[in-house]
Amino acid sequence: MSDRKPVPAQKPAAGSAPRRGPGGGRGPGFGAGMPAERSMNFGPSARRLLGRLRPHQLQLGGIIALALVSVGLSVAGPKILGHATDLIFSGVIGRQLETGSTVEQAVTAARASGNDAFADMLARMNPVPGAGIDFTALGRVLLLALGLYLGAAVLSWWQGWLLNGVVQRTVLKLRADVEEKLNRLPLPYFDRQPRGELLSRVTNDIDNISQSLQQTLSQLLTSVLTVVGVLGAMFWISPLLALVALVAVPLSVLVTQRIAKRSQKQFIAQWAHTGELNGRIEEAFTGHELVKVFGRQREVEAAFTEKNEELFKASFGAQFISGIIMPSMMFIGNLSYVAIAVVGGLRVANGTMSLGDVQAFIQYSRQFTQPLTQVASMANLLQSGVASAERVFEVLDADEQTPDPVEPARVTQPRGRVEFEHVSFRYVPEKPLIDDLSLVAEPGHTVAIVGPTGAGKTTLVNLIMRFYELDAGRITLDGVDTTSMSRDDLRGRIGMVLQDTWLFGGTIRDNIAYGRPDATEEEILAAARATFVDRFVRSLPDGYDTVIDEEASNVSAGEKQLITIARAALAEPSLLILDEATSSVDTRTEVLLQRAMAALRSDRTSFVIAHRLSTIRDADLILMMENGRIVEQGTHEQLLDARGAYHRLYLSQFTQAITEEDEGEEAARTPAAAQGALSA
Repeated sequence: MSDRKPVPAQKPAAGSAPRRGPGGGRGPGFGAGMPAERSMNFGPSARRLLGRLRPHQLQLGGIIALALVSVGLSVAGPKILGHATDLIFSGVIGRQLETGSTVEQAVTAARASGNDAFADMLARMNPVPGAGIDFTALGRVLLLALGLYLGAAVLSWWQGWLLNGVVQRTVLKLRADVEEKLNRLPLPYFDRQPRGELLSRVTNDIDNISQSLQQTLSQLLTSVLTVVGVLGAMFWISPLLALVALVAVPLSVLVTQRIAKRSQKQFIAQWAHTGELNGRIEEAFTGHELVKVFGRQREVEAAFTEKNEELFKASFGAQFISGIIMPSMMFIGNLSYVAIAVVGGLRVANGTMSLGDVQAFIQYSRQFTQPLTQVASMANLLQSGVASAERVFEVLDADEQTPDPVEPARVTQPRGRVEFEHVSFRYVPEKPLIDDLSLVAEPGHTVAIVGPTGAGKTTLVNLIMRFYELDAGRITLDGVDTTSMSRDDLRGRIGMVLQDTWLFGGTIRDNIAYGRPDATEEEILAAARATFVDRFVRSLPDGYDTVIDEEASNVSAGEKQLITIARAALAEPSLLILDEATSSVDTRTEVLLQRAMAALRSDRTSFVIAHRLSTIRDADLILMMENGRIVEQGTHEQLLDARGAYHRLYLSQFTQAITEEDEGEEAARTPAAAQGALSA
């Protein structure tokens, strides 16, 4: 068992449910996976997200220019079509007038007959009495309108193409920044984060940001420019009707703000529950066999159902509340449309506006309300994207590990001497674990670390690797303080074989060569033969080209551990750390591995963590740890003769576990078999 204890996360916010720690709740990582104890405001988050577009200012300038021209052409279209309507209407009216007469005569005649409304309308028009519709002029106007709309469409397509490139490059950089950030985060951060929750932020949330930017930026830009352009055209045609149309704006803004304020919280909850659900799914399927073995399917399904229901409620609330915006805006737009149609009809009737201008204004009113409706309908996308951005920014803002020195020190004469000088360390400030520990591991010596679970054995070697930073004291490698070295240089001198084997999807050859990619085929085979990997690989159909699947289920646990040992052997480190490296192999293989590791340790300093004391009897120095302290140290024989903590631990492997209550009666009831084993 590993002794590494995750660092507890910060205290969760009031009302939040405690979260299970990494690896199915084995650590105390309460509250670790929540998206935020206090969510960021929409405005700052949105500005920060848009700020990531700043490196593409040249392309953004081109996008804005294309949008300006495209919207300008689109705004000019209704006015041109209004002129076409005037040509048609003038032709229809002109055909009804007497040929050879003038418009003034027709107006005078209409007033004389008491038809003042028709006279006012006729006075504003310019018909040719008896001529009918001028189809040549009408054709030119329609061709001009067609050209305007076609040009607007082409420019809009070009704008979308440029924007797509900007958005995708921005998201590409965001993914790269998150990847680099993950490499700079300290190990305690991952101890606190459920893997599914972290994966959700890195994948789902970034994908959602991409979709939100792609679907909203172009529409927002076009909508804003359209509103400005259409508003100018409406005031040009009729200030009175423009004011009628503007009445809908504050009402639309008020409705949108009220609805968006309520839906933002729901979107944050939606993505938080998505991450939590992913964490549960990842945990359940990673431990699928254990779930089956212990018959916990119903409990897992119940937990999934509960979290799925929470996600459903949050998603339903977010989509429903934000979905109210669109019909609300359409209703307000229709009210504005009716008002414009009524007032415009009256103005045509009294001759203060032409029919074409009213028709153009009605089109403009649609163009005016449509962007507002589009912006309102995009509110849910914006809120969802910004909520995801907040979760990604929390990863980017997490505290990083201390940076490497600008001019790191290097070991000039590697010998493998490790010294702990008054080292103190604790995972939790109020709970000391290692306090004022000093020890020396001489070059070429094997140092075995034993003790009960939680004594700090694995913590000790993790401190050598600088997975955690010391609270006090220092650790030196060949006289060089490890904190003055770069982490890559330090870890490049150390080979580590863990109890929990890790293999990636690839061939057995690739997995062995992982720590030393430039190794030759002969060197790979030599390492495999020395660690008895060659023995079982030869029996596989594809040999060293056998592809290990994602879960490494096509090789046994013992074979996986052999491969990891071969990987360490090939790296030829000056310092070797073995954390229960033989715990998953059978007894016969263990004997062979002991010989292989003895040869592997012959020229290098080794730290061996072991629970089976039979595996470390030949160690040069054995450290017996309890509660983060070295309570005994010496050789196997010396510690047995001392009849202290190591003696009790050794006996407990042949008899029942000795508890604190019956330690005083230990000698009286120790079986003869144990005494025989001890003397052996």
